Amino acid sequence: MKILVINGPNINMLGIREPDIYGKETFADVIEKIKKHAEQRGVEVGFFQSNHEGALVDEIQAAYQVYDGIVINPGAYTHTSIAIADAISAVAIPTVEIHISDVDKREAFRHISYIRPLCVGCIKGHGTDGYLEAIDLLMARGESK
Repeated sequence: MKILVINGPNINMLGIREPDIYGKETFADVIEKIKKHAEQRGVEVGFFQSNHEGALVDEIQAAYQVYDGIVINPGAYTHTSIAIADAISAVAIPTVEIHISDVDKREAFRHISYIRPLCVGCIKGHGTDGYLEAIDLLMARGESK
């Protein structure tokens, strides 16, 4: 199984950005954690991070017929990007939306997700372990086919 992990705006600032909300792990720490988990599960994993909406759309489109699943933390684009939602819909790759914090317990605008209805699951509020849970969810779906 091949899974693409996509991170949106400001996720590259983990460890620096609001550690009381997002924790003290750096972005590099999280990538390493995901790599180890994927290796233990026998999953090939790719990574992409951008602060630019169009670059995220391009990467989702490039995943078509290359990846079996996508794990996406769209950051603030969760609440604003119809373009990212349309890209996920277009490629029809099973996708899991993840958020490090529990967005439903934060500001009201964070309760809206344009991406969630197109995803096979959403993991929020489990810290960076949410990425690992998302990989496991995609693997379980793949095994049930």
